[in-house]
Amino acid sequence: MKQAVIASGGKQYLVTEGETLEVELIKDAKKTLAFEPMLVIADNKTTIGQPLVSGVKVNAEIVEPEVKADKVTSIRYKSKKRVHKVRGHRQRHTLLKITKIA
Repeated sequence: MKQAVIASGGKQYLVTEGETLEVELIKDAKKTLAFEPMLVIADNKTTIGQPLVSGVKVNAEIVEPEVKADKVTSIRYKSKKRVHKVRGHRQRHTLLKITKIA
């Protein structure tokens, strides 16, 4: 079983073939993407990149171009002053399926 560490949206993910994961929103999303891994684990052999492993690509296809996460609510409140402010935010993600590590 091959595993690889890829970077997307300033975060690093440990992925395997056939895995589905949510990454930060990719703006100009095509149907397929290719990532260059930073680390590859194949059977008992580990290859570490300097900073990327050359000659290896991680192919992924986009399942959903935009998925919204759960709403996060933040509240600013001052007691006895009748001051309060409520804000909500839903982070947008892209749903990827890793097709091949080659």
